[in-house]
Amino acid sequence: MTQLPILVAAANLTKSPSNVRTVGNPVADAQLEANIAVKGVRQNLIGVPVSRKKGHYRIIAGGRRLDAVHRLIEKGVLDADYQLAVLVLGDAKDAIETSLEENFFNLTMNPADTCRAFQDIIESEKKTPEDVAKRFGLTERFVRSRLRLADLADPIFEALRNDEITLNVAVAYASNSDRTKQAEVFELLKDGYYGANVNEIKRQLTQDTYVGSDPKALLVGRDVYIEAGGRVDLDLFSDSTTERWIDGDLLNRLVADKLASAAEALRAREGLAEVRIIPSTHVTYNDTWDLRPLKGDTPELTAEQQARLEEIEAEIEAANEAWEDADEDGQTEQANRVEMLEAEYRAIEKPAPVLSEEQKAGALAYVVIGHDGRPRLHEQLYVAPVDEPDDKELGDQVEDEDDDVVAGAGRPAYSQRLSQELAEMKSELLRVHIASDPRFALDLGTFWMVDRATRHSSGFDLATELKADKPYSGLTGYQSGTMAAEEWGKIDEALDRSWTEVGDVCQRYDAFCALSDEARAAWLAWAIARTLHAVVAGKTGEAMIDHLGTKLEIDVAAWWRPTANNYFDRLSSKAAILTHLEEIGGKELSSRYGASKKHDLATSAEKIFGGSVPIEAELREAALAWVPDVMRFGTTATAPEPMPANDESITDTGDGLDQAA
Repeated sequence: MTQLPILVAAANLTKSPSNVRTVGNPVADAQLEANIAVKGVRQNLIGVPVSRKKGHYRIIAGGRRLDAVHRLIEKGVLDADYQLAVLVLGDAKDAIETSLEENFFNLTMNPADTCRAFQDIIESEKKTPEDVAKRFGLTERFVRSRLRLADLADPIFEALRNDEITLNVAVAYASNSDRTKQAEVFELLKDGYYGANVNEIKRQLTQDTYVGSDPKALLVGRDVYIEAGGRVDLDLFSDSTTERWIDGDLLNRLVADKLASAAEALRAREGLAEVRIIPSTHVTYNDTWDLRPLKGDTPELTAEQQARLEEIEAEIEAANEAWEDADEDGQTEQANRVEMLEAEYRAIEKPAPVLSEEQKAGALAYVVIGHDGRPRLHEQLYVAPVDEPDDKELGDQVEDEDDDVVAGAGRPAYSQRLSQELAEMKSELLRVHIASDPRFALDLGTFWMVDRATRHSSGFDLATELKADKPYSGLTGYQSGTMAAEEWGKIDEALDRSWTEVGDVCQRYDAFCALSDEARAAWLAWAIARTLHAVVAGKTGEAMIDHLGTKLEIDVAAWWRPTANNYFDRLSSKAAILTHLEEIGGKELSSRYGASKKHDLATSAEKIFGGSVPIEAELREAALAWVPDVMRFGTTATAPEPMPANDESITDTGDGLDQAA
């Protein structure tokens, strides 16, 4: 017959010396006490009778619960006669074994189960995280962190439940509340070397996000960002400086708009020829590598300034003499005074160069974001590039001595930076097509190798170096963000890398050879494609680039569209943008935008050539097929014939864009 527990007053119960648990945990004990205060003791204790003391028992299993009850009685939370259910053992010899069974086989809950349990209590019982924290003796922060884990993307939560990832890894993924972003990063890292690297997980999750104290965030302002649809990742312990703004693309657009307005205001106020924006706190070398710094005239010192320099020299000499006779505090005071006097001396002796109004009128400046979030003018000015002469000055074409036709008036004069960026985008487009055609890549790669070997040449005319190394690029930190770049990422991720983790070089080689023909061919195509150089127009190797693109029949317009950021805003003048509009819509279309500011014109051009403007079907088709000559493959490629525009098909809406009537 099964023995049933009996009710015994807590005052008649003591812990047995046979209890195997001798080391406790203050935090866990406090949690248990808080739960008992609310729900009582729901599990019976196990004890043995005390000899010669009827009704008294020593507890061999459940000592922590008994201690918690005694503390609650002392605090007055439970009544002095509070009773506990005790299962009494008939044989005290089993005391140690029973105590060990009770403690040894106690399994800590899976964190995923804890998360769901907290979530169910809050939803079903209409409780708050604070209520749950009090019930279980936990901190509110702990409860909220577990609730955040309950909202993890499904693949990550299931991995936590199945012990495929640790709690620390799950917490790292919960640092960003965007479940879509969580799932993307998890899929990217889960099977790789960084799958359990908490820092790398957080780094991936915070890409394209900003904290509230970032200069970009301070520039735009929280209210403007949220009103535009931006999301803020909040938790209990974030403040306005540490909260994370997760819609980075939106913030960058708002930053560009605000800087453009600030640049125009500064240009008008300072009388500058051009003011460019840089959405950063500083100007890099790459931003100005093809510009000449503008040097002003150093003004001569006035009689007053010269006299002040002599006074400072005398004061410094006196301070040095006073320092020798002073105590420690006095020496510190005199040293600080000398430092201030020397700083004043340098400021007077080397005044800032002064620019004339004429110099300013031909100057190019940069607007950056100060660390306080305010737009500021970069201290160095540059000589502004000069626009090319118009059609009336040079005519439609100019021929050089070699009878090579060069761009006519109004054609863009590309900066070195823009030329290099366009070459990079053109070459990455070609790389994608080579990597997508293994048979083509095999033939091309074989040719590249044997041609260089038989001719003993440098191979610059081949536009490649077949060591399968990525060629050097002068563009620091450059990322195009184009469709071709995204496609390259997919190709890279699809490669079978199983062989890379196998033993030494010979074993890795054997493992690679054991791959399927398709997998090895994909590696060959990838290796060959990544060696392709970015060749600037007019440089050695351009003919090879164009020949390959023509042979692959690449439709550039389907893969790459000009935007304000990657093209129109980068052109040297408004005239170049208007010329492009004229190419697709004739004089009528370009004349409609003649009065627009350059930044507004660039934005309008992006929408027109991106097909987002409701205009006449034939004009829209021509715009979507257009790309600048420098992005085309092959010299036979020509821009679409200009489409005539008339007042009946296009009307001005007043917002810088034309719409179909």
